[in-house]
Amino acid sequence: MRASRALTVTATAFAAVGLAAPIAAATNGPVNVAVNPQSVHQGGTLKITAQGCGHGGKVWSNAFPTTTLSAGDGTNYAHARVRDNTTPGQYHLSVKCSDNNRIATHKFTVLAGNGAQGGLGGSMGPSSVEMQVGGGLVAAAAVGGAVFLVRRRRTSHAAF
Repeated sequence: MRASRALTVTATAFAAVGLAAPIAAATNGPVNVAVNPQSVHQGGTLKITAQGCGHGGKVWSNAFPTTTLSAGDGTNYAHARVRDNTTPGQYHLSVKCSDNNRIATHKFTVLAGNGAQGGLGGSMGPSSVEMQVGGGLVAAAAVGGAVFLVRRRRTSHAAF
């Protein structure tokens, strides 16, 4: 009697573990989808993050080509470059995990133009107007210095 009871408990435990393994391996699909930045200019890059795609997945939209979602536990991410000729307006992107058929969507906005060309700093040369203004300032400083020296020489020579 004791052996049959122990065998029954052991079989029940193995069955519980065996049935729980596929449930633990399966995901519920993409959740917590986010886009950064929420508004992007034509030709700009979006960073898409999602959770729940342990084996990776894909992200697609009418505004950019299909891109791959990274694999791994925790937060999955993808980078997508918006096409240069995308019409400004609101768009939806879709996220689908490789191991699940569920699809999550998220809105983002495409703005007209290429945005600010920030960070060019010293990589651009001065314009012709800037060169003319700079040359005029240097010439004015040279004339002012020469006048100062000539006047100083006359007053110190006249005193003797």
